[in-house]
Amino acid sequence: MHFVKDVKYISEYKLLLTFEDGVVKLCDVAPHLDGEIFEPLKNIDYFKTVRVNPDVDTVVWENGADFSPDFLYEIGTEVKDKKAASFA
Repeated sequence: MHFVKDVKYISEYKLLLTFEDGVVKLCDVAPHLDGEIFEPLKNIDYFKTVRVNPDVDTVVWENGADFSPDFLYEIGTEVKDKKAASFA
């Protein structure tokens, strides 16, 4: 099981996530914003309020929306060069 240690907003609905094993992945969650809980996240300003909740070891928003860290690990693309990722 994975857990998210750090999150950085990149652009659109892309997040740069650092996992417990040191792997950094770029995750585009745009295709996964279905359902009532994710509706507020479609507002990009609200989406940018993402943070890591260490109690649940994943990214969360104030309205209670979150994603499973294992799911994020699975859909993410591993990033070797963190500087390059910031321009993704």
